[in-house]
Amino acid sequence: MTYKDLQIVYEDNCLLVVVKPYDIPVQADESGDEDLLTMLKAYLVEKYNKPGEAYLGLVHRLDRPTGGVMVFAKNSKTASRLSEAIREGNVEKRYLAVVEGTPRYRVDKLINYLKKDSATNTVHIAPALTEGAKYAELDYKLLATQGDCSLLQVNLVTGRAHQIRVQLANMGNPIIGDKKYGAGEGKRMSMALWAAQIKFAHPVTGKEMVFRVYPPEIAPWTRFDIDVFLNVNIKNSY
Repeated sequence: MTYKDLQIVYEDNCLLVVVKPYDIPVQADESGDEDLLTMLKAYLVEKYNKPGEAYLGLVHRLDRPTGGVMVFAKNSKTASRLSEAIREGNVEKRYLAVVEGTPRYRVDKLINYLKKDSATNTVHIAPALTEGAKYAELDYKLLATQGDCSLLQVNLVTGRAHQIRVQLANMGNPIIGDKKYGAGEGKRMSMALWAAQIKFAHPVTGKEMVFRVYPPEIAPWTRFDIDVFLNVNIKNSY
């Protein structure tokens, strides 16, 4: 894969908004696989004929198995302002997830403390006073159920590593295709967690920016009418 295979959603002097495909790392890691940040820098170098390496600020992340919308900063001032907005909770991230079974409650808030094991790159629920454990909060809403799986909308309040995956698995509804946190037969599929929407104020103009992207038309997403739940009529309309 190269940057020519990527979907650029929006670009101006400050922002670059793209769709991250499934199963590529956001930035270079020990796998040595091609990563999104490197590909996007190559795109900027070629498009603007830049000498040397282009600047591109990484202000938030998605797990490697997760796909969806991401925003990058094209200069350091934008990166600083976006990072501050994220810290202050002024960037809204909306996810879709297909999980095994049906949650007990249609709408709920999940609050846990999460601790990461760097040796295994896994995260687990821990008691609140555990050293190194971090507060994690999300809200979810059950959108639809089809047979043995359900479509959820998830709004992150905090942004911890593997947070959605661990908290949903902990309540007994692991994400289909999550090879790390235990969804049964769905392990053969891509993980059904998708960053569907991001909303924030433009770091220069202050205008509200909202970007929505659809999950790919593959199982298990095709079991649900995603149009209805993203509230748009035309696919990839931003």
